[in-house]
Amino acid sequence: MNFPMKTVQFTLEFLTPAFLGDATQSGRWRTPPIKALLRQYWRMAYAADKKFAVDVDAMRHEEGRLLGHAWLENDYCEASETGNRVQIAARKSAVRIRLSDWSPGKLKSWGGLEQGKVRHREAQKANFMVGPHAYLGYGPLDGRGGTQFSQKEDKEKKDNAAIQAGESATLSLAYPQSVAALIEDALRLMHAYGTLGGRSRNGWGSFALTGLDEVSKAVLSSRNYPAQRTLADCLQQDWPSAVGQALIWQTNAHADWKALMKTLAEIKIGLRTQFVFTTGNNSTKVEGRHWLSYPVTNHSVQAWGSNARLPNSLRFKVRQTADGKLVGIVVHMPCKPAPQFSPDQRALLRVWQQVHIHLDSIAGLQRVSV
Repeated sequence: MNFPMKTVQFTLEFLTPAFLGDATQSGRWRTPPIKALLRQYWRMAYAADKKFAVDVDAMRHEEGRLLGHAWLENDYCEASETGNRVQIAARKSAVRIRLSDWSPGKLKSWGGLEQGKVRHREAQKANFMVGPHAYLGYGPLDGRGGTQFSQKEDKEKKDNAAIQAGESATLSLAYPQSVAALIEDALRLMHAYGTLGGRSRNGWGSFALTGLDEVSKAVLSSRNYPAQRTLADCLQQDWPSAVGQALIWQTNAHADWKALMKTLAEIKIGLRTQFVFTTGNNSTKVEGRHWLSYPVTNHSVQAWGSNARLPNSLRFKVRQTADGKLVGIVVHMPCKPAPQFSPDQRALLRVWQQVHIHLDSIAGLQRVSV
């Protein structure tokens, strides 16, 4: 079936290095992570459109029919030969995404990029000092002043590990006109809060979208952002349904991403280490720090085991100012942990409220509305 389609084009520019691994785990421009991010923010737009009274099964059905699936059990289409409706096991996305460039990344090392180390009171083996990029990043890059590779690992390390800050490509999207409102809400959310690739919740893979024609510029210039929700309301859902109401903070402007990522590392270290552990590995007690993210090195929870994964719902994003400088955004998209964690609503509220109070106390960090 043919639908009237709308086409938009943007320049997508990375403001911080991005770890977009291809099939061989080398960094490369790719569309699948962009599509996955569009799905995530489409769900937020959908939830707001339903005033957060969401039937998750219905949402997943609509998402699958729009953005593609290989898992819906009740999807049908018309057979071209007979015109009858037939059940199908998979569907292609009705949203088409194209990049002008699929080049490999060129950033090979953190060497010379970290602007000094930051204090981490738990890093005893490193004399309580760590490299900020090493702390916020991870293993594809060498020269990090903390990660040691074996001879075998050094030989196997990929040369093109990351896309560099400042690299850009044209991102083209085509989508049915009938669903334009929610897709465009999702695109605005991606521009405001979105990051791509490995360790993207720590601010890596931050990007900016710039419209290349009047239609695309109008999409981003709209101030119609999906509604925010209170912390307590967000914690009723076990998926990120909204940005937390008044839970967005912005740093002072920085001249470059290297200095800004150092600031973000200091913020993250501070908000985590304010929770002091009283137990060690295989603890029978769940402590405040565990609710931020899990697992935690040397501080496992017996009931949760070592394979459980609880991602941090507090995310970092880098944005560019009108005069070309960069600011860091700390945005909370709260949600309830999965049932396997036996989430304690009162403990979650207490922990996250303590984090918010800590963020309010940081000099150079202030709350913003979007």
